[in-house]
Amino acid sequence: MICRPRSIDDVQEVVRERTRIRPRGGGTKTALSAPADGETVVDMSGLTGVVEYDPGEFTFSALAGTPVREVEALLAQHGQYLPFDPPLAAAGATLGGTVAAGLSGPRRYRYGGVRDFVLGVRFVDGEGRVVRGGGKVVKNVAGFDFPKLMVGSLGRLGVLVELSFKVFPRPRSYATVHVERADMSAAVEALKDLYVSRFDIEALDLEPPGVLWVRIGGLSESLDVRLQRLLEFLGRAARVLRGDEEVALWESVREFSWVPAGCSLVKVSITPGRVTALEERLAAREPARRYSVGGNLAWVACPGDLGDLDAILTSVGLAGLCVLGPPGRVRLGAWGDGVFAERVKRALDPGGRFGRIA
Repeated sequence: MICRPRSIDDVQEVVRERTRIRPRGGGTKTALSAPADGETVVDMSGLTGVVEYDPGEFTFSALAGTPVREVEALLAQHGQYLPFDPPLAAAGATLGGTVAAGLSGPRRYRYGGVRDFVLGVRFVDGEGRVVRGGGKVVKNVAGFDFPKLMVGSLGRLGVLVELSFKVFPRPRSYATVHVERADMSAAVEALKDLYVSRFDIEALDLEPPGVLWVRIGGLSESLDVRLQRLLEFLGRAARVLRGDEEVALWESVREFSWVPAGCSLVKVSITPGRVTALEERLAAREPARRYSVGGNLAWVACPGDLGDLDAILTSVGLAGLCVLGPPGRVRLGAWGDGVFAERVKRALDPGGRFGRIA
């Protein structure tokens, strides 16, 4: 069953009336938004609109079902943007779904993730109460840190109904360097060198077997000088992308256009020092994959059953979250015991209306 609330009061009514609930924004994270048997889908796409926006304060508040694309267009009119680069915006991702899934794009490397930009939240808890946490402006963020608690909660603590964010001025110009190394090992070493370098890098991705994508941005007047220094640092022939080609490249990355049709997509938190170990285990199967955020995040695309990937992640002590794919188990690999998360769950959803993460 699907309910489509048009107001916060409607959301409260649905929560109080139903015993098992699955909140859904734009439905772009297919593996996370698919309901289990007996769950009522609370489709938040009807709860949209920017509530407040003050370009001078670099903050805005909007209802949870507001499409990310709509917000990006509004911010662009004032030369501003969401630096955490929310994925699947073109596919229809909403603000609430982005925060609940805890997803950020390639520019998280430079600016931080979604949790660093959420100032405040309002949500409906498991008892149907409206709870507010944080604030609407940077200088007035106080109280229990519910905003960060809701990032990555996957809708299991409550239904997000309103969110407040801080935003940044948008860089005026970008350039991306494409450079290849002999193999994955050499590419990982080059990535580590860039990671600790003095360069102010917007995004740093590694694409097996040995391709590095390095994005810089800023004032047009200084970009060429910075680009030349970066090319000298990399020390070999490289291709430079600018303009529409450059923008299209990173748009395809955050929209996951590189994922083969029919594959599930799993997000794996990692560090540059553990990339080689994971690569050794993945080598025989060679799934499509990409190491983003300077090697601190792996995206792994696999066809069919994810049992093999689950075993691999467990063997190297990594945890994965299936974001795109059919309904079913979304947690793979080595997750912690979640004692704190269980206590929070009992406090906010004592009746278990929002289910648990499989």
